[in-house]
Amino acid sequence: MSDKKRKVLETATKLFSELGFEKTSMALICKEAKVSKGLVYHHFESKETILIEIFTSSTLKMVELNVITDDTIEPKKELKQLINNVFFQLENDKLFFQFNLNIMFQPSTRSLLEVHIKERADILFKSVKRIFDKISIERSEILTYILLAEIDGIALNYLSVFDNYPLLKMKNELIHKYTN
Repeated sequence: MSDKKRKVLETATKLFSELGFEKTSMALICKEAKVSKGLVYHHFESKETILIEIFTSSTLKMVELNVITDDTIEPKKELKQLINNVFFQLENDKLFFQFNLNIMFQPSTRSLLEVHIKERADILFKSVKRIFDKISIERSEILTYILLAEIDGIALNYLSVFDNYPLLKMKNELIHKYTN
């Protein structure tokens, strides 16, 4: 990927996170990225295709960081590693999570990305359920839903509700809850 294309994607991610998709124009993306409209339209058909590319690449990033495929790790250690990875990413890449949060709650972007959102959710669900299957096959589905809901709630509160959110304490509580 060229540096200019990467700059457009980074700029659009920032603007979509801060202003929302609807309030971010192609002209503003070009201005902030310091590139011409021609260059942007050379790489992307529309603002929607930029959004889809950002979401797709963020899904790949999430999967790389959070989907553990090493079957030699005992399941509780795998859960601990997964929780640590999520919280590390949450703390160190707020823009990434803010972007995801914003597009999930905007009806226009949610409908545009519906297939991609379901695909991402399915990948993450299957990954977590695979770990819980090793711990308790009869409760693995509900435990997966609970853990994912807790992580989503923590991310929402951390990013948009509380100023001094106890992120480290929340991580430690989740680790304690699921590994003891």
